[in-house]
Amino acid sequence: MSAGPTTILLVEDNPDDAELVKIAMDDAGITADLDVVQDGASALQYVRAEGPYVGVQHPHLVLLDLNLPGVDGREVLTTIKSDPGLCTIPVIVMSTSVDDNDIDFTYRQHANGFVSKPPEFDSLVRTLQAIRDFWFDTAQLPRSGH
Repeated sequence: MSAGPTTILLVEDNPDDAELVKIAMDDAGITADLDVVQDGASALQYVRAEGPYVGVQHPHLVLLDLNLPGVDGREVLTTIKSDPGLCTIPVIVMSTSVDDNDIDFTYRQHANGFVSKPPEFDSLVRTLQAIRDFWFDTAQLPRSGH
């Protein structure tokens, strides 16, 4: 990873789940900055650096819930991956859904991964450690436009 803070955008409408992810990230040894938005419209404003997010840099990784109020995660994913200025941002869908249609849809829309939200905290920590190990310790993340 190059110099400068690494930013993860968590798109999660449940404040309790978002807080659990924050705590689990600490336990998983993830030192990235975590920005949280609670709906799809805010997520799109964030990645486009619009509205209250003017001037923010693209996140290095998006953790995206599918079931969101208003603009849902499916639309957020489709929009990000169809926009030439945003499509290189890795998006990992984290959802309680285990529906094959949701999983198939996210990969057809070029999600970089689909992870079922673990029901136990320890499992969430292990899941986030796996994400850290691959996305921040193994994979090379795109830097252009960030």
